[in-house]
Amino acid sequence: MTATFNHTIIASKDREESARFFRELLEVGAAPSWGPFTNIQLAGVLLQFAEPPVEIQMQHYAFLVDDDLFDRAYQRLCDRGIEHWADPHLQLPGEINHEHGGRGVYFKDPAGHGIELITRPYL
Repeated sequence: MTATFNHTIIASKDREESARFFRELLEVGAAPSWGPFTNIQLAGVLLQFAEPPVEIQMQHYAFLVDDDLFDRAYQRLCDRGIEHWADPHLQLPGEINHEHGGRGVYFKDPAGHGIELITRPYL
């Protein structure tokens, strides 16, 4: 068997709020949750949201989406007034980029993590 990425735990201030944010943004359903985790299932990867008893350190998570989902997700960001940028250095506010033959946008989730949506993979 080759190695594949299975799951990750994303630190959250409010695990339900974070899971709901990603479910709505990425148009995915809830997954069975247990213990300290509220889960969502992406294609082959489980995202588990938990509230750690320590200060949350910002992480970066990038999601590859198709053009139609990008359009809908970007519209939701704009409709909700979520600040976003075209670049990872947060120097181009209110814009998207056209890198790697696609489009991309950067913003923060409810816990303050840096989120990126892209329509073309880097490699």
